[in-house]
Amino acid sequence: RTTFVIAHRLSTVRNSDCIMVLENGRIIERGTHDQLITEHGKYYQLYTGNLAWKNMKIIIAPAKKMKETDLLLPTHLPVFWEKAEELRKWICTLSYEEAKSLWNCSDKIAAESYRRFQEIDIKAAFTPAILAYEGIQYQYMAPSVMEESSLFYLQEHLRILSGFYGILRPMDRVVPYRLEMQAKTQRFGQVSLYEYWGDMICRQLCKETDCILNLSSKEYALAIERYLEKRISFVTCIFGDLQENKVVVKGTKAKMARGEMVRFLAENKIEDPKEMKNFERLGYHYDKERSDEGTYVFINF
Repeated sequence: RTTFVIAHRLSTVRNSDCIMVLENGRIIERGTHDQLITEHGKYYQLYTGNLAWKNMKIIIAPAKKMKETDLLLPTHLPVFWEKAEELRKWICTLSYEEAKSLWNCSDKIAAESYRRFQEIDIKAAFTPAILAYEGIQYQYMAPSVMEESSLFYLQEHLRILSGFYGILRPMDRVVPYRLEMQAKTQRFGQVSLYEYWGDMICRQLCKETDCILNLSSKEYALAIERYLEKRISFVTCIFGDLQENKVVVKGTKAKMARGEMVRFLAENKIEDPKEMKNFERLGYHYDKERSDEGTYVFINF
């Protein structure tokens, strides 16, 4: 059966088998979405002009320190919860010393993490991801005191990358865990969690968007960058100080700025990365001369 769809919103027809572009009563282009985008014709102009990154997604890294809270009720299980359960079962087969080596941490933290993984019930988690992490970035984001509209914005636009869960929406239910993306798993011949997850995280993210705003650490952004499709716009934000005319990124200050930026985006309901150039918090200002299409540099003067 053949179905004809007449639409003014391009998102309505994006997944169609054949898209025909009409102008003055004539068909001037036809093809799939991907084919028409690569031709850079009328469809490309309409698509890039009219949609203007309405599906923008923001990626951030998780934090090592976590907590449980019932301040807000989570709404979903993580999209890759079954893969997380597979990891949990594997970690439970490790001896304490093997697990400690995996986490590369102190005895106190290793003992707590080892106990947690033995007790974890992924489906019974009651803490939303956005409130579970306690790192500096999350403290400056301050989601627990956000207005409801800002939380709705984050649910739509924010994605948290995770070595254990893969990718999380803010209101996904999670349990406290310790497992960094660069952990050496040596599982099924895989050297690290980068190999375990492969392109799964990136493919899931790219289903939702054409534009990714990177507020993550290099460690976690790597899980996305190495698999990016050409059609995706990928913008990385750098927060630094000027020292001898060079941009120097200081870890703690950069984490503070990333959290503040997420809050700024949510409060202003920003849909286009270009609008974030108006960010002027914690002493940071957009530096046009040091920025380019894929990198926005913010300098603390």
